[in-house]
Amino acid sequence: MTWKERRNVTILLGIAGILFLALLIVFGMIYRQGREEALAGGASGPASLSADGAPVDPEACRALRWYNGAATLSFSLDEEGKWIWADGPDFPLREDTVSSVLSTLSSLKFQQVLPAGEDKSEYGLDNPSATLTASTGEKERTLVFGKTTTDGDSYYMSMDDDESTVYIVADTLVNLMKTPIYDMCVLPELPDLSELNLRAVTIQGPAPAAEPGEEGGDEEDGEEAAPREEPERPTVTLNARRSNGEDQPALWFDGSDNVTAAPLLQDLLYDLRTMTMAKCVDYFPSDEAAEICGFQSAEAILKAEYAENGTDQTFTLLVGARMPDESGRYVRLEEDGAIYALATDSVDAVMTISVAGMRGARDPAPQEGAGDAGE
Repeated sequence: MTWKERRNVTILLGIAGILFLALLIVFGMIYRQGREEALAGGASGPASLSADGAPVDPEACRALRWYNGAATLSFSLDEEGKWIWADGPDFPLREDTVSSVLSTLSSLKFQQVLPAGEDKSEYGLDNPSATLTASTGEKERTLVFGKTTTDGDSYYMSMDDDESTVYIVADTLVNLMKTPIYDMCVLPELPDLSELNLRAVTIQGPAPAAEPGEEGGDEEDGEEAAPREEPERPTVTLNARRSNGEDQPALWFDGSDNVTAAPLLQDLLYDLRTMTMAKCVDYFPSDEAAEICGFQSAEAILKAEYAENGTDQTFTLLVGARMPDESGRYVRLEEDGAIYALATDSVDAVMTISVAGMRGARDPAPQEGAGDAGE
């Protein structure tokens, strides 16, 4: 080979090298652009959860199941298109948490996309802190959440059976999944117990303690007798008397005593007028749970007779023990086996009257000569 031929070969090799280097640069730029779009959520929209590139449609979802680190909750659509708690179809589910989970799921963005590597424990995915499965009936998508990122505001996540990719997502979805089931309960609406509707209020105190030897009844011939009936509770009955029509302010009487001006009576009327349930504590309580909450023998029983739409009605509330944090008391409605919480200041007057009657230290003596007023 002559020197001219060698020179031509060298020139051609140099050109080929330059072209190869240019090609590597172009491919590198394309790869970098694609990675930046993935990290930013993509130029055309958020990264999605569906295999075909479309976000999950909340309207297409028919079932949800998630594990939040403490409990597994399952939800499904009933025949009327309403979400129900699968483990308690009769539970009055408030749908806002389920709706928020679906909304967050359908617009989920990936903050970062990482190669999974061989060691799942690096991201906590070998021992998931939470999982979520959404089903349309034909397809399922499962999200597995590992540990939080260093700042604690995001989670490492894998999707379906893909073991090659790890995503970083905001903690919004996991936080929604941590909502306790009883915080999703539709609380019962209490009747309008404003003073104009009230006719009478009866408050029963705690049952007296059984005399020694009475507990459990007598035993004859080796057989245990039936339990004795609960001793009669101390009772205060307050009656409203209206002499100038049903829509007029009432005078309130405890027997023959006019207690209308008693601060304790006014406190009671205010509590009845503003009383609302704070939260559901246990919708399907066991006998043991009910006993722990003080319902083996309620500490007080409130009965309010009132008028609603021209019809006489009765509202009964059973008051149990104080809650451990002393923020309220456990309560039950007569027709409802569920246990709810009522704020302490909503039952203060009821509890005072149940123990001390209307002649408590806070109240003035009954008005003299007022026994016939309003009759």
